[in-house]
Amino acid sequence: MSRYKVLVVEDDRSLADIVRYNLQQAGYEVFWAFDGPDGLTQAQMHAPDLVVLDLMLPGIDGLEVCRRLRASPQTKDILILMLTAKGEEADHLIGFSVGCDDYVVKPYSVKILLERIKALIRRRERQSVSQETLEGGGLVIDRRKHAVSLHGQALDLTPSEFRLLETLMRQSGRAFDRSELIDSALGADTLVLERTIDVHIRSLRKKLGDSAEVIQTVRGIGYRFREDPNDGFDH
Repeated sequence: MSRYKVLVVEDDRSLADIVRYNLQQAGYEVFWAFDGPDGLTQAQMHAPDLVVLDLMLPGIDGLEVCRRLRASPQTKDILILMLTAKGEEADHLIGFSVGCDDYVVKPYSVKILLERIKALIRRRERQSVSQETLEGGGLVIDRRKHAVSLHGQALDLTPSEFRLLETLMRQSGRAFDRSELIDSALGADTLVLERTIDVHIRSLRKKLGDSAEVIQTVRGIGYRFREDPNDGFDH
C-alpha cells in the first residue's frame, strides 16, 4: 500500500516538529508549512491526502486556507483536520461550514490526533471502495439502485429525501447551510424557500426513527450527518 501524504500547516515550529515526527513514525509521508500562503502552495505542489491545518496562522488564517482549498479543483477533495486553541463551538461550526472534515482542540495529545487522522482516512477508504455506495450510522445508500437501507431494512424515501441524505453522507461531519443543500441536493434551479429544507429534514428524520439523530441540527448554520451522534458534538 502506498504511503498516505499529510501536510502539516502549523506556525508553532516546536509543535509542528512533534506532529511531523509522530506522523513519520506512523508511516505517513509528511510535508509542512508555517503560514497560510505557504500551506496553499505546498498543497498544490504535493497533493496530500490530508491537511492538518491550524486555525490561527500568519498571512492567511486557517479558515481562509480551508475555503481556498475547497474552491480549487486540484485540492477540493483533500481531507482537512483543523486545529483550534479556542475550544469554542462557534469556531468549530464555522470550520465545518467552510469545509473542514474534523477538528481537534488544543492542547491535544498526539495519540488523539493520530487516531482522528486514521479515522478520516478509513472513512475515505470506505467511500473509495465503491463510489456507488455510501455507508455510515447503519445506513447504506446504493446510488446505482437508488435504494437506501437502515440496519438492513429498506427505507422508502422520496427523490428529494434521497438526494438530501446522499449529500449529507458524502461529506459526513461537514455542516451544510440550507442554501447549499438546495443547490447540492435539490438543484440550483429549484424554486424553493430555504425553510423547505427543514420540511424535508423532518420527514427524513421521521423515516429514520430511532436513528434520526445521525442528522444533526447545527445552530445558526443548517445540518450535518454524523456516523456517531454521541461523539461529543452538540446538536
